[in-house]
Amino acid sequence: MLHPTIEELTHGKFNRYELALATAKCARLVTDEYVRQHEEAEKSNTGNKETDKPINTMIDRELRDEKAVHVAVNRLRDGIYVIDPEAGYRTSEPVAEKEAAATEEATPANEESDL
Repeated sequence: MLHPTIEELTHGKFNRYELALATAKCARLVTDEYVRQHEEAEKSNTGNKETDKPINTMIDRELRDEKAVHVAVNRLRDGIYVIDPEAGYRTSEPVAEKEAAATEEATPANEESDL
């Protein structure tokens, strides 16, 4: 049995297709965030092995250790990402500003859906 269940994620409001689409979009944001953090960690290294921290310690543990889809499902379950039938998905208010900015770039709230 899968945890969380589809019912827990959609609360009976959305079908499986909408859930899969929203999860894929959220996973893409998670992947983009990981890539951004990895690039920043690489840029911050000076080349001195004695003073530089390892790159993997400079990246968020959740992004580094978990698969993007798993993180996206957990964020949907926790309410960090919310499925919006008009935009596909959106983030809720308590999300960090950088993730909110990335979401607005990906799917503007005022843009109508093609579905």
